[in-house]
Amino acid sequence: MSIAIVRVLDYLFGIPICFFLTLLYFLRKLLPARRRAYKKFLIVQLSEMGTAILAYPALKYIKKKYPGAELFYMIFEKNTPSIEMLGEIPPRNVLTISDKSLLLFFRDTVKNIIRMHREGIDVVFDLELFSRASAILSFFSGAPVKVGFYRYRMEGLYRGHFFTHKIQYNFQQHLSKTLLSFAKVLDEKEKKRPTMDAKINDDEIFAKRYESPPKDIEAIWQKLQKINPDVGPQNRLVILNPSAGLLPIRAWPIDNYVELAGKILEDSNNFIILTGGQNDGAITGAIASALKNGRCLDLTCKTTFRELVDLYNVADILVTNDSGPAHFASLTPIKNFVFFGPETPVLYRPLGEHVKILYSDFPCSPCITAFNHRYTACDDNKCVKTISVDSVYSMVKAELSAKEHYA
Repeated sequence: MSIAIVRVLDYLFGIPICFFLTLLYFLRKLLPARRRAYKKFLIVQLSEMGTAILAYPALKYIKKKYPGAELFYMIFEKNTPSIEMLGEIPPRNVLTISDKSLLLFFRDTVKNIIRMHREGIDVVFDLELFSRASAILSFFSGAPVKVGFYRYRMEGLYRGHFFTHKIQYNFQQHLSKTLLSFAKVLDEKEKKRPTMDAKINDDEIFAKRYESPPKDIEAIWQKLQKINPDVGPQNRLVILNPSAGLLPIRAWPIDNYVELAGKILEDSNNFIILTGGQNDGAITGAIASALKNGRCLDLTCKTTFRELVDLYNVADILVTNDSGPAHFASLTPIKNFVFFGPETPVLYRPLGEHVKILYSDFPCSPCITAFNHRYTACDDNKCVKTISVDSVYSMVKAELSAKEHYA
């Protein structure tokens, strides 16, 4: 389903449903309730693969704070690889929902509601920012403790008033710290105010590391060498991810990617690898056609998610728009150059020490966040366009030179 359709459905149906569930919640509160131990935790986070990577510190905190806790995760079926890579959720505990059609969505929703009640979930964390569907699912989970975003006096979606612990969305703090705060409020019986008890230190935020097995590394080299037999570990690999997914307003111009790739390919030791999803073939194909160079390898739709991460483990640099791949790359040591503009790196910067942010810091930026339904009146992303090819190339070249020097 497109973002536009989701927004309309979420507005027309999400608001009245959340209001009705709020009434039902207050009626239920009239009945006596007994607090029980926290043994089963469910994270509901449907649409953002990158958010799953940013939630890693929170998952680790829960497992440390509640030894023996059983973790569950609910996510769109197409996004499950991001959970698998974290290695913290047993496969059987990953609850999936298809977003291919409304019929499949409702079928999986009913199935998962039944599963949640059968499991006896104690705590549900609603990490979703984009729609109210996750809030509704949280209500029907049957969990006595529900932790979710609440707008208080800020801009944001109306999501009802049935969360027992309400978390304020902080647009001046990295999202990973906000997600960690979900797990830190459970000592309180309820949380009705935005205030927290203590700060979250930077050393509490860290990235997951994924090391590809040797056989998978070999398989990636074989995949690349099927396109060009001359490529190998002796070369320097620069990955370009020119798509911005469902939000093209975040994308650096295609012509800039072509020019950047051309400069990189002036060195015969460098190879360009193009990556993208199933809807990105036209974009990457246009770049490959413009370059007409055998050292430009197009892997669009030719890798699984795990193979993509394996590719990050063998390549030197990734240049990408603000999108999921920027966060997947944080699982590996690859140098990660990420364009920001309509969204801000203050909130969404990938984790890890290998990230280099490409950001012009315009006074109008950021103009979209997940919390405001990602609406923007902007139709000309000058905040991204103003980042010059020469400036990006100089940073990439310096990094490649450093790798060559220390190789």
